[in-house]
Amino acid sequence: MSKVLKLLFIRHAQSTGNQQKRMQGHGDFELSSTGRMQAEKLAQYLLAESWHPSHVYSSPLKRAAQTTEILLSSFQLAPLPATVSDLIDPSAESSSAEIEEKRPAIAIRYANELKEFQNGILKGLTWSEARTRYPELCRRLEASPDWIQIPEAESLHDARTRARQFITHLIERHTDGDRLWVVSHSWILQHLIAELLGSDRSWRVRAGNTALFEFWIDRSRWHQTSQNRFNTDLWQIRRFNDSRHLS
Repeated sequence: MSKVLKLLFIRHAQSTGNQQKRMQGHGDFELSSTGRMQAEKLAQYLLAESWHPSHVYSSPLKRAAQTTEILLSSFQLAPLPATVSDLIDPSAESSSAEIEEKRPAIAIRYANELKEFQNGILKGLTWSEARTRYPELCRRLEASPDWIQIPEAESLHDARTRARQFITHLIERHTDGDRLWVVSHSWILQHLIAELLGSDRSWRVRAGNTALFEFWIDRSRWHQTSQNRFNTDLWQIRRFNDSRHLS
């Protein structure tokens, strides 16, 4: 392909919540020591590939933000201060700071659309703790494959909508030649990928910590309605759920 828009979706490294098997949701868990090592391994892997980003997006939750900062520091890119905001609000763009002389830098754009599932009253609990605190709810969740709305949690429709908003705005904002990192969470990544691929369903993807999903898009032809929509030279999945850097 000639010059294209390259998207690299990255799941955050292991958090303390992952270690403890907690349903993290919007809980602000930090990276574990293992997670920091995972992020450093990924950074070296991407550095060896010269996968330098032109733009970086991240969930503002600590486990994603810390992963992003470790990745950028290994590329000797000083993360600039950025405003935690809705990506779709142009007035909430991250602000620029002074860049050290002769040192490349890039601003991290924190987007609330990239946060993990907002799981309401289950936030931060282990399943055992949830069963003790909310036995009837947990029995219902265990008994049925159908979606059961958790009190104070977002709906599936709301989650898919924010994924759609993010992908739509990303495509509109960027052009061929841009190279994007998008650092997020396993659950919402499923919906982001489904939106990018144009699927009307969200599919289960068991993404491990620091797993990579890379897509190449001919941005100049994205909105065409011709047979180019089916031309796989223009829309490529370059890697999917790749975590070989941890082996």
